[in-house]
Amino acid sequence: MIWHQVAAPVIAWLMYTRDTLRQLHYNVRTTPNVNIIEKCSRQKLEVLSLAHNSVTGVEPSYQKFPCLKSLSLSYVSISALDLSLLLTACPKLQNLTLINPDIAMSDAQAIMELNSSSLKDIYVEAVSLDKFMLEADSIENLHLKDCTLEAFELIGKGSLRVLKIDDVSVLHLDIGENTENLQIVDVSSFTIMWPKFYNMISKSSNLKRLRLWGVVFDDEDEVVDLETVSVCFPRLSHLSLSYDLRDVCGLQGTSPLENVVVLELGWTIISDLFSDWVAGLLERCPNLKKLVICGVVSEVKSHEECQVLASFTSSIVRLMRKYMRVEVQFEYE
Repeated sequence: MIWHQVAAPVIAWLMYTRDTLRQLHYNVRTTPNVNIIEKCSRQKLEVLSLAHNSVTGVEPSYQKFPCLKSLSLSYVSISALDLSLLLTACPKLQNLTLINPDIAMSDAQAIMELNSSSLKDIYVEAVSLDKFMLEADSIENLHLKDCTLEAFELIGKGSLRVLKIDDVSVLHLDIGENTENLQIVDVSSFTIMWPKFYNMISKSSNLKRLRLWGVVFDDEDEVVDLETVSVCFPRLSHLSLSYDLRDVCGLQGTSPLENVVVLELGWTIISDLFSDWVAGLLERCPNLKKLVICGVVSEVKSHEECQVLASFTSSIVRLMRKYMRVEVQFEYE
């Protein structure tokens, strides 16, 4: 809920409490607008969540947040320059959340550049920009969702552990060459050039979770080779693949996925070949403990669709008799 207030009582409350305030979740529209950055800087604030407001004229030399660790901006109007200056004013910032911000770019500024040596976790949702460059030496968690970007570049020192990309359109994605510490890669509803993407994460020998869900390849001839996945990611324990990848997920080779203990497989449109695909993947996971089947079941089902679903169920029952040690879980939507 967005509250509309006259500014005077809000300012009075902030002035009264700011010396002891540690967390502020501010979702108030006032007349006139209250400059929260000005009113709450130089204090002991550790968490600031700002929504449906505007931020202008940031002066990092004066408006400092020496203790701020978490900053969230939702539906906030701010220029790219002010956002960059705001991060400069937060020397201890660890968590940054940007949700559907209205970011103004100047004519002379084609790239939004953010720089933070302390930042560890960033979540970006519903952002549309030409170029977004993030320089963060300590970044561990990067999550992009519902974004449209021409280019995204991460400059760091190899600290990234978690990469999540959900429903993002980006022509050029660069997370750097030093990805040895990457442990989780979760990609969904995303069009990628697999060779280039794979090249980015291929050095991640510590990768434990790989999720490719609803992924579309830019080139129809591209293939996700399980043999290569097995060799390059020896510590992989959780593997999630959607049936959209059946034609581009090569089952060739013999190298097993020794450490995969959880296998998640799903479909958007089921076919008779799905159970064969599941069987092929099960054979590659000798130490599997849990199989999760995720499916989309339409509300209106034809007789043919019911037959396919029934046939699949029977096939899975027969198949799992060979894998009595494996727990099976079904998740339908």
